[in-house]
Amino acid sequence: MRNVICTKWGTKYGPEYVNRLFRMVRRNLVGDYRFVCFTDDPAGLEDGIEAFELPDVPVVGHRLDHGWKKLGVLASPLADITGQVLYLDLDVVITGDLGPLFELDGPFRVIKDYKVFRYRHHYTGNTSVFRFEAGAHSALLDELAEMGERVMEDFRNEQELISWYMRREGLLDYWPRQWCPSYKHDCVPLVPMGWFRKPRLPAGAKVIVFHGDPKPEDAVDGGHGSKWYRIIRPAPWLADYMR
Repeated sequence: MRNVICTKWGTKYGPEYVNRLFRMVRRNLVGDYRFVCFTDDPAGLEDGIEAFELPDVPVVGHRLDHGWKKLGVLASPLADITGQVLYLDLDVVITGDLGPLFELDGPFRVIKDYKVFRYRHHYTGNTSVFRFEAGAHSALLDELAEMGERVMEDFRNEQELISWYMRREGLLDYWPRQWCPSYKHDCVPLVPMGWFRKPRLPAGAKVIVFHGDPKPEDAVDGGHGSKWYRIIRPAPWLADYMR
């Protein structure tokens, strides 16, 4: 069984984000699969979306809400899910066929973050899009429980932790570079060309990843992003994929 899952907690993202992701998956994945949202509030989710409670994650200090809850999807058992699991963040935009993300071999796949200066560990992956076998990596949660708040001394976020663990276990592998481009770094031209040229869809892109600013809905109309000097021109073509 193929499974596409996401997580939603708190108030940062409403049900419209899950529903939008559900529709994008439906247009870009042929054949049988389950779409599951692990959430603390299933209100407003469209028919066809299965909702389960968020799996427990060992407490890691005051930053538990900063992405760490995502690690709960590595629990065993994971609700009643079996088989391959493709995790997608709520703020991605799907632009191509998702089938190959299930067909590519390897027990664990994640986005390679090519901006290595952002991390102390050069091998760190971006977990906006990753794939694994349900229940196969729950030992990571056991280790996290033993580490407790000490984990924050060695790992800035859950991406660093999961990448470190999978690398240690000999399981870390990446998607082909063109499949999961960063909107800011691969779609938007570098300064100053970004002031004049519009963002583009890279060839071979399947899932566009949005980290920081802008978010997909803001990118359609353009703006400054998180820095005043980084003018990002409108990308109306994004709306065609986000419907």
